Amino acid sequence: MLNEDNSKKLRELMRILERKLGVLGKNEGSSGKLTLAQCHAVVEIGRAERISLNELSEVLNLDNSTMSRTINNLVNADIVIRETDVKDRRYVVIKLTDSGCRIFKEIEQNMKKYFEKVYELIPKEKVNQVIESLEILNDAIREKF
Repeated sequence: MLNEDNSKKLRELMRILERKLGVLGKNEGSSGKLTLAQCHAVVEIGRAERISLNELSEVLNLDNSTMSRTINNLVNADIVIRETDVKDRRYVVIKLTDSGCRIFKEIEQNMKKYFEKVYELIPKEKVNQVIESLEILNDAIREKF
C-alpha cells in the first residue's frame, strides 16, 4: 500500500538532491565551461573512450536528437570529434579531443574531491546504509523507466 506522506517526502528529497547535483555539475564539475548535459556527455565519452551516439543516448537516457545537438555543440567547441569506424563506415564513434580529455580529467578530479568531502560528512556507521539505499533507489528507478 502506498504511503502518500512517504511518497511525497521521497519526491521532495529527490527534487532537492537533483537540484543540488545540477548545480554541482555546472560549478564544481567543469568550472562553468559546460552545461550539465554536456558535462554528463563528456564524462561518459571519457569513461568509454569511444562511444556511438546511440549508445551515449541510451546511457544518458536522452533521445537521439537531443544527444545529437549536445554532441554538435561539443564538436564546435573542439571538445569531441566524430570518427567513422574503419570496419563499418556507417558506424560513427565519438571520442574526446585533447582539450576534451583535459576537461574530462578536470571534471573527474573535481567530482572526486567533492564526493570525498560528502563521504567524510556521512557518519561511518551509516556509509553502507547510504550506499545500499542509493542502489535500491537506482534499481527502482531503472525498473520503472
